[in-house]
Parts: sequence; C-alpha cells; structure tokens
Amino acid sequence: MRKDEISQPLETLYFGGGTPSILSKSELESIFETIEKYYSTQHLREVTLEANPDDLDQEKLHFLKSTPINRFSIGIQSFFEEDLRLMNRAHNAKEAESSIKMVQDFGFENITIDLIYGSTTTTNEMWIKNLQKAIDLNIPHISSYALTVEEKTALDHQIKKGMTKPIDEERQSEQFQLLVDTLTANHFIQYEISNFGKQNYFSLHNSNYWKGIPYLGIGPSAHSYNGKSRAWNIANNSKYIQSIQQNSLPQEIELLNEVEQFNEMIMIGLRTIYGIDLNRINSEFSQPLIDSFYLEINHLLNENLIEKRKNKIILKPEAKFFADGIASRLFYVD
Repeated sequence: MRKDEISQPLETLYFGGGTPSILSKSELESIFETIEKYYSTQHLREVTLEANPDDLDQEKLHFLKSTPINRFSIGIQSFFEEDLRLMNRAHNAKEAESSIKMVQDFGFENITIDLIYGSTTTTNEMWIKNLQKAIDLNIPHISSYALTVEEKTALDHQIKKGMTKPIDEERQSEQFQLLVDTLTANHFIQYEISNFGKQNYFSLHNSNYWKGIPYLGIGPSAHSYNGKSRAWNIANNSKYIQSIQQNSLPQEIELLNEVEQFNEMIMIGLRTIYGIDLNRINSEFSQPLIDSFYLEINHLLNENLIEKRKNKIILKPEAKFFADGIASRLFYVD
C-alpha cells in the first residue's frame, strides 16, 4: 500500500517502537521478504533491532545472525537492581550484562544501549559505575536520557503518595555533566544531546532523522516525514489492523507551515553536532523569520551560549543541558 512513498533506495531500517525482539523467525522473515519485494535494498547499510535483555537467548540470536540485522539497541536502563525496580523493568542487573555479552559472542559489534540518569535511586557514584560498566563492556554507542515522570504511571502515583522522592533536577544536571565528561574522556563523541558514539558508530538511522531526510513509518503509532508533511498511524492495534484489512491507511497527516518547518530546523539543529545551517536559514525562509532569528542569535553569542563555526550555529558544550530552553528563544512565534 505504501510502496510509492519512498522512491530512493533504502539506507536504514529500524525495528523499534515496542519490543520487536518478540517477533518469531517466520514473522521477521516475512517482513524482510516484503521489504525486498517492494524496495531497493542494495544500499542498505544499517538494520537495527530494539530488544529487551530478557528477550535475547542463544536460539533467538542464532536465527537473527542469518537476517540482515547488523545493529542491536538493548534497553538496559541501568546495571543496578534498585534502579530497574523503580523503572518497573522485567529484566534484572545480571540479565542486563549477560545479554550484551551474548550478543557480542554471536559476532554483533554494533550495539547501542539505553541508560537512564537522574532517577531517585541513582546516586552520582552509581551513575559513574553504570557508565564505567558500559565502557568496560566495549559498547560503541550509548543513548542516555534523564528520567521523566509521566502522568498516571506507577512512579507518578508513588511520588504523589510520598512513597518515592520527587525528581531532583539539580542531581539530573550533575549526572548529565558526569555523562558528558566520562564518555568524552573515553573517545565517545556527543553527536546529539542524548547520543554518544565512537567514531564510525553513530546511528545512521537517527542521524537521517536529524538531517531532515524523508522516512516511512510502518505499524501502529509509527510516524512518517517527507520534508513538508508529517503523518502518524493510529495507535490502537485492532483498529489499525482492521483498517489495513479494508485497504485503508489509518493515519493523520499534518502539513508543516513555514514557521513549523523553521522551528523544527532550529530544535533539531541545536541538539546535534551538525548545528543550524545558516545557508538554509537564509535561503528557505521569509525575511521576518530571518530577522527574528539573527536578533536572538546575537544575544546568545553575547551570552557565550552558542558559537558560529563554518556557517553553522552550534551550542557551546556548557550550554547543552539547556538546549531546549535555548531553542525556544530562537523559535518564531506568530
């Protein structure tokens, strides 16, 4: 149904959004066969599978080795039991470490793990040990995020009832700086605010997102983008399936106006080492947006929060924790 939405050869595939590691051998084979039937895959460079540690075993990995999958994203979150209990994870600390070693034993080198900082159970000492464990395991890519409390979750309930301490933003800031300092000292490059990769191990798929390259999202809740509009599929599984069976795409489409395209370029550019491209700002947008942008850029330069490098605007290292707030200053508001 969607074979004509992407015309260029595929460069990356990403199985994510839930727990795709529970897919069976026949299900994954069917997906790959369908992809190869409708798309050009001769330039495919990166195929990532998200996995929970408790879903990976010898039998599963033996099969996955025979597929085009060449990169794993493992949802570790922490190597400490108290953190994992707070986050209600199904795996334990032992499984977290053993799953990585098992994947490596099967010859997969390109591995990324998620680590969460700033939780109420994570001391600065524990956080440094978490990072050191990942370094000792020779993980070439780490995505790391501050713990956020979503409404109506078990953690939200515990905090409101006084059963768990609230999030300490000062501690989150300290642990973010420990993250940057520790990984930078161990040859990781912070190529996006929350993503750190060794040379040649940046996520190609996510980098394409950040560079504004079109992508196609298949499945419930999946998002797509073609440069001018964004589409997202409905989240309800049964309604999604029913709609597909009736040969109808269950999605909403949002056309991005000039201001939305401008603000998105600002937000993404500031979060990455690729920066905000001044050539694109000057050529793709109308004068009121350009004038507003340069007025605030001058203020940020004077405050030593950004720098201009090769006609790109890039955040100063000490300003990265405040990227979202700085981006909001550059947004154009109708």
